[in-house]
Amino acid sequence: MAIERTLAIIKPDAVGRGLTGEILSRIHAAKFYIIAIKTRRLTRKEAEGFYAVHRERPFFEELTTFMSTSKVVVMVLEAENAIAKWREVMGATDPAKAAPGTIRKELGASIQYNCTHGSDATDTAALEISYFFSGSELV
Repeated sequence: MAIERTLAIIKPDAVGRGLTGEILSRIHAAKFYIIAIKTRRLTRKEAEGFYAVHRERPFFEELTTFMSTSKVVVMVLEAENAIAKWREVMGATDPAKAAPGTIRKELGASIQYNCTHGSDATDTAALEISYFFSGSELV
């Protein structure tokens, strides 16, 4: 199995509900290494840039508004097969369809307010990580 890195975000809904510690605890329990971490408040323009791949989707406006409403925690996680592993720990995007024990099933409120984001592929992870972290932050 390959050691990978993935981007993880604790979204504004989770930060606002005081769930950051719980989510970090689950990250540690799943044996991820946190390579880099920072708390930020995204501007609307930064949120639009990050989610540019969804620009033509009907939910783009609502998503970028939501992601710029308050603070987020962005992290680079490392583990064997980190991308798939983090997606498994998060659960399905819709908390109602997420597996028991996952972050989104237990802590998410809706498809939009689902607490977390994770990269979906190796190339996406590299792009997303570089969006928030410089090379010197990843050493």
